[in-house]
Amino acid sequence: MIRKAILIIASLIVFSQSAYADVSLKIKGLDGALEDNVTAYLSSIPEKDYSTSLRFQARLEKSITEALNALGYYHAKISYTSTKENDELIVNVDPGKPIRVKTMDVVISGEAKTDEEFINLIAKSPLKVGRVLNQGEYDSLKSGIRNLALQRGYFNGDFTLHRLEVIPELNQAIVRLHYDSGIRYHFGGLDIIGSQIWEERVASLSPFKTGQPYLVSEVGEYNQNLSNTDWFSSVFVEPDLSKLKDGRELPIKVSLAPAAKNQIETGIGYSTDMGVRGTLKWKKPWVSARGHSFNTALSLSKPEQTIIAGYKIPMDDVLREYYQVQFGLKHLDNRDTESLESNLAFGRYWLSDNGWHTVLYVRHLYENFSQGLQDDGVQFVLPGTTLSRTRTRGGNMPMWGDKQSVTIEYGDPALLSETRVLRLLGGTSWIRSLGENNRGLFRLEGGANITDELEKLPPSLRFFAGGDNSIRGYGFESISPKDASGALTGAKYMLASTLEYQYRVYGNWWGAVFYDIGDAFNKTPIWQSGAGVGVRWASPVGPVSIDFAWGLDAEPDPEFRIHFSLGPEL
Repeated sequence: MIRKAILIIASLIVFSQSAYADVSLKIKGLDGALEDNVTAYLSSIPEKDYSTSLRFQARLEKSITEALNALGYYHAKISYTSTKENDELIVNVDPGKPIRVKTMDVVISGEAKTDEEFINLIAKSPLKVGRVLNQGEYDSLKSGIRNLALQRGYFNGDFTLHRLEVIPELNQAIVRLHYDSGIRYHFGGLDIIGSQIWEERVASLSPFKTGQPYLVSEVGEYNQNLSNTDWFSSVFVEPDLSKLKDGRELPIKVSLAPAAKNQIETGIGYSTDMGVRGTLKWKKPWVSARGHSFNTALSLSKPEQTIIAGYKIPMDDVLREYYQVQFGLKHLDNRDTESLESNLAFGRYWLSDNGWHTVLYVRHLYENFSQGLQDDGVQFVLPGTTLSRTRTRGGNMPMWGDKQSVTIEYGDPALLSETRVLRLLGGTSWIRSLGENNRGLFRLEGGANITDELEKLPPSLRFFAGGDNSIRGYGFESISPKDASGALTGAKYMLASTLEYQYRVYGNWWGAVFYDIGDAFNKTPIWQSGAGVGVRWASPVGPVSIDFAWGLDAEPDPEFRIHFSLGPEL
């Protein structure tokens, strides 16, 4: 007896080891959506559990049946075969005839009965009479009705009947969805809490008026508008659902917390052009209850030191229209240029619906300078206008984007300017991609000073080329005509272009190759070209770029430059 028991136990161990040895699984008889859904269901079973045992086959059959039922197949036949070595289990599946929708009993009652959005939602649902039943489509239509009701202010809505009836014997399904929406609520008054800004200013940012039908998208837009002012550290806009019984108009709660009155930002960078660069920004996002703001920026490098201060006065359309007064001082000591300039500007700003920014301004420029052999001090009063737009898609290192800008300025002795000049500046940049791993960047910029007395223009109004934002491979503003001593003078015209290709190497890291060409000239350009390679990193705080560039036409020998930058490409 003992020997017989030992033999039985040994045989069970051998069978167990055989049944649970490494086994692969193969499904036959399915394709398309059926195969995909079965694969998705079976993915929840760890491969270590695969075997040829009856217990595992029962587990497989349960999962496969559930996957097929979800897509309307209730008559599946499943059989199993395995290889002699028991290393592969073959599952043969005949899905059988599908269940088809016989009846669509979808009824919307209440005020949503005539709402076009509900009518369109039901019309666009793929769940139709005669179609093979898909339980996911039923669930989607059911949740779609409920979500649409909440989005459009039917807060008392509910299903009075929701049932999916399946009759496998007849291969039929009946969909029953009865939804009573009740009334549609409207926007009520604003209940503004915690604002340090005048309530009328806060209310003016609302895209809706009291009495309009409720839309959750407009609540979200109001929330975004308030956030974009920079007046608040937190913004929360929501309907007051505790007042559902008080009438059709639903109060809107606006909970706000003031932003810090003083905000400091620092930065540091390096390039072979400018050396170490440091920045310090001080911002007061709100100065008074009117919503005025103040900001300053200090930038220091060896050749250039700049300080700018601006005061912003929003108008009734806070985000789209405002005035700004700005004052700046800049000292430049670079190559053959040394200057100290002051700018005082007053501008009127507009933002249009299509994204174009328009500025009308007048600025007073006084500049004391030494440019090559010339020493002078001049002033200009320059009225002007700028039109610009930037569009991007796809995060801080977009896969699509473009930027355009045009600026026109005019100076005249009758307007207290040193000489008559018409200044034209423009630029365009484009980013396009092919697939997920290829990006291209094209940039073209130019400028012109239409004047008969270039020598009366200060360096800040003349044109120079070269540097990390121009023709890489050349020193910062090292390209321009020269005077009799060989010193740079600045130019009447400038034209420069960039063509760059980037390839994703790994994750957020890209490699780049580029070619730059351009010149700053008075009559005929002598094109200066540069080329190089670079590395791009889409960091959490913005694109980081390192470029290794060669000035191909530099004399007497090609130049080599390294550029490092942090910030958007457009």
